[in-house]
Amino acid sequence: MSATASPAQGTVSVAADALPAKSSSFYTAMRLLPKDRREAMYAVYAFCRSVDDVADDGGPADIRAAELDRWRADIDALYAGRPPARVQDLVVPIRRYGLLRDDFQAVIDGMAMDAFEDIVAPDEATLDLYCDRVASAVGRLSVRIFGVAEAEGIALAHHEGRALQLTNILRDIDEDAERGRLYLPREKLFAIGLTDPTPQAAIDHPRIGEVCRDVAREAQDHYAKTWAIIARCPRKVTKAPRLMAAAYRLYLDAVLARGWDKPRARVKPAKADLIAVALRHGII
Repeated sequence: MSATASPAQGTVSVAADALPAKSSSFYTAMRLLPKDRREAMYAVYAFCRSVDDVADDGGPADIRAAELDRWRADIDALYAGRPPARVQDLVVPIRRYGLLRDDFQAVIDGMAMDAFEDIVAPDEATLDLYCDRVASAVGRLSVRIFGVAEAEGIALAHHEGRALQLTNILRDIDEDAERGRLYLPREKLFAIGLTDPTPQAAIDHPRIGEVCRDVAREAQDHYAKTWAIIARCPRKVTKAPRLMAAAYRLYLDAVLARGWDKPRARVKPAKADLIAVALRHGII
């Protein structure tokens, strides 16, 4: 992360290589924001990307653990008024938008769940905690930057974060299995006869579609609640979450339309479909 921001200047400067890919729906959604809010979101994104890189590609477990501990200490120092260089870009967003220390620490805790041992068939409660930390905590930081009112913002982060993360899980089951990970919940796997599931056994099981459709129904419920909250909020503060919800729902619809029989092609909605949903929801 770049450390060129100065609190006195009231601006944020994030290194170009820490920004989201321009082809991503996240990048498109952030471009809808006013400059100050967009820069704040890029700083949060850069933080999340940095700790995610530790969890996924940070070397042996003891090295990853030490590095995540350093991130925790850096966040504590930041809130104590002694920001290390690599979190300097967060000074202005925290001050301007009231971002909470606990949400940054929750993101680190979520990455730690992936860092030390591969997640394989977590129980429902553990999966929900994981979704809260890696997705809804980011949402709680984001809605404050967007300007959503406190109570509605927390509810929006709760439901949209889970909707997006469950969509990711369904989209990525084969890729995750190649890395030795399986995020589908244990209880649903037990129901189809997998009492000691491995990632490969799960994705090869002839009834895996039943599990995935059950998870998809939960995601659909979170999407419905997301849109209900968005409808109660001023449109000017919900452009980014509207686009994210609409874009990720395309992924969910695509994996459901594709089905779960092997070979499962990787889904990627067409750009024209993204533009269509953006127009339908009045985002562009």
